[in-house]
Amino acid sequence: MEYVEDIIDIVIVGAGIAGLATALGLHRKGVKSLVLESSPTLRTSGYAIGTWTNAWHALDALGIGNKVREHHRLVERVVVLSASSVATSAELKLTGVQGKTGKHEFRSVRRDSLVKILAKELPKDTIRYSSKVVLIEDGDNLKLLHLADGSIIKAKVVVGCDGIYSAVAKFIGLKEPSFSGRLSTRGYAEYPTNHGFNPEFVVITGGGIRIGMLPNSEKSIYWFFTWRPSKKDKVQQSMANMREFVIQKLTSLKVPKEIIQVIERSEMSQVFSTELKYQSPFSLLFGRIIKGNICVIGDALHPMTPDIGQGGCMALEDSVILARCLSDAVYKGKIEEGLEKFANERRWRCAEVVARAYIVGFIQQSSNWFLSFLRGKVFARTLARALLKTPDYDCGKL
Repeated sequence: MEYVEDIIDIVIVGAGIAGLATALGLHRKGVKSLVLESSPTLRTSGYAIGTWTNAWHALDALGIGNKVREHHRLVERVVVLSASSVATSAELKLTGVQGKTGKHEFRSVRRDSLVKILAKELPKDTIRYSSKVVLIEDGDNLKLLHLADGSIIKAKVVVGCDGIYSAVAKFIGLKEPSFSGRLSTRGYAEYPTNHGFNPEFVVITGGGIRIGMLPNSEKSIYWFFTWRPSKKDKVQQSMANMREFVIQKLTSLKVPKEIIQVIERSEMSQVFSTELKYQSPFSLLFGRIIKGNICVIGDALHPMTPDIGQGGCMALEDSVILARCLSDAVYKGKIEEGLEKFANERRWRCAEVVARAYIVGFIQQSSNWFLSFLRGKVFARTLARALLKTPDYDCGKL
């Protein structure tokens, strides 16, 4: 039996980083929202996200930057190594480096820590769990959200923060993400005492693979591994086999033993491998990213390959800008104008970052001999600098 609830002003679909940050931004502006989460509890999986300068501007705007910094180590430099020789291709200092928007800052932040901090800052009952949206319909000037339990929520505004396979993006008509031809896996290693690694982001590229490793704290390390699968790759879907697959790949490329030892002791994702997908930059520039009183942000809007570490950072940018545009529009009674302002502000930024991430990943991971030669001789420093160019952006205050 269907149950129709009272009208709710703003409904956010998905209690991930983007959804919770948007709800918090609106709360800071005095605007109430309801967050619908399909899971029965807060989703804290995902290990860690690289959090660059632009994300810290957003977290500071939301008023939680220092709470997040407290438990996460500052990364001092980026070191890029060649997979064929394990020689250093480029080094990039991070600490004290001044950008256009302030000093650069990079930390690896545990996802569970971030979502818990965001959720704790929200008023009670902002998040409604076990609330999976199964159908969206138009209803005069409202959107009707049909939930799996049979209830229907009427919303004046819907914000889709429901990830790469977003039901809200599908309703809007945004093009489905494309497969990059690459897969990824990741892990997290914890140590009883200091692990002994320097506070630096180590990236090894080439030979068809890319691996990155960086510390969260003095006792924990996050790593990721991406590869372009071949017909020879036979990876059974189990944690032990995936770990062995990664170790064999790295051993064949003579990756330093201490990095392999981190992987040997790591907890690994239950999702053994993930297809790396991205949204077409042309869809972001010319496609529909809003539809009347409904919009999408985060991975629902701009899924991207992880090669410049900007997926979570861009979601936080989205959240602050949308909360600002939407709260002003609510007070003026001009919702659609507010969403249009958000779309205009984000189109070019999102398209540029998605394209840059794809190109950087393609060059870094390619096994083509000519690109491999140029990567070691020409591209390495340029690619390293791209890691600083993208986050030199300030989304502004709420």
